[in-house]
Amino acid sequence: MSNENIIREIDEELRSDRARNLWRRFGPYVIGAAVAIVLIVAVKEGWDWWQNSNSAQSSDQFYAALQLADGTDAEAAKKALDEVIAANHGGYPVLARFREAALLAKDGKTAEAVAAYDALAAGQPNKYLRELALVLAANLLVDGGDVAQVEQRVGGLVGSASPMRNAAREALGLTKYKAGDLAGARQSFEDAANDPQASQELRSRLTVYLAQLVAEGVAPPVAEAAATETPVVVDPATAAPAATSVGDGPALDTAPAPEAAPAMEAPAMQAAPAMEAVPPATTDAPASTDAPASTEAPAAPAN
Repeated sequence: MSNENIIREIDEELRSDRARNLWRRFGPYVIGAAVAIVLIVAVKEGWDWWQNSNSAQSSDQFYAALQLADGTDAEAAKKALDEVIAANHGGYPVLARFREAALLAKDGKTAEAVAAYDALAAGQPNKYLRELALVLAANLLVDGGDVAQVEQRVGGLVGSASPMRNAAREALGLTKYKAGDLAGARQSFEDAANDPQASQELRSRLTVYLAQLVAEGVAPPVAEAAATETPVVVDPATAAPAATSVGDGPALDTAPAPEAAPAMEAPAMQAAPAMEAVPPATTDAPASTDAPASTEAPAAPAN
């Protein structure tokens, strides 16, 4: 056996010893990490399956409660919705709370329904669901005509950033109309009607609201604009004589350039007779006085 073969075998033995030593030291950790990954994946899949199963069950309960709510047994519907809320799976509890508030409003319990919507808005992290709850509460307060209560809920939604701004403007305008503030109601309706994002259904309602306000004596904005702009409009046919009644300077300052010519010609026509009358008074008088003084007729007989 050559020396090279002996050295190769020794190297292989050394590498094998190193590998065995590494496995003895880190092998349990590698196995533990693999087992942990498998367990984590299994737990996640199991949790997702459990959540989906519970959500499906809550979905069935929720739609069954909706069928009861559409009927006449309000107590059974409320009990079914309470079960969905108590299960607390998925987003169905929030939907069940909205439906319960609607049931209270349907039964004529306006104060309780408003309180339910306020509670939803206060405890709802989702911005859009919170704004929806506020608008629904404001709609229930329209008949009361309490503008302050409605503004407290939807006053911050009438800006251009909120997707519920037109619904908030409509509720606020109806409340102002109920309270007797017809001008304020018209302004709210116009703000909603001028929004390019307003739906066609909303525009139809706003048209009816504005027509009702006009019938009650609230002037539309077009009529008001015409009333304010009428005194400012000047008819050129009537403005020209007013400019010629003054001197040349004001006429040039006030009348347009094409209309200034008559104003300048009028003084010229009046000055012409004055110029014709002056020469006889100034030229004939000296001629009559100088004629006797300059005559040399008596000097001729003296020679």
